[in-house]
Amino acid sequence: MSRSVWKGPFVEESLIKKVEKIKNDPNKKPIKTWSRKSTIIPDFVGFSFLIYNGKKFIPITVSEDMVGHKFGEFAPTRQFFGHTPADKKAKADEDASKGAAKK
Repeated sequence: MSRSVWKGPFVEESLIKKVEKIKNDPNKKPIKTWSRKSTIIPDFVGFSFLIYNGKKFIPITVSEDMVGHKFGEFAPTRQFFGHTPADKKAKADEDASKGAAKK
């Protein structure tokens, strides 16, 4: 279920304060955040954020295309390492048998 229109997008208040504080700073450091549920608003465009994915901070620079999305969408929490070696072996055997049939 989506959020009610009259409430507006959810953005952590501390995140808004950090962006306002850094706006006038010429040396713009990335803003560290644990708030993956916060919505990206137009005020965040051009700023760098470090989003926590449960293990490490993922660096993100907000662009106009990201407005309206959540921070968590850009910092995946799971890493795909491929399928099990048994599946790779089965595929290799299958490919070998196809090659022998063609000869």
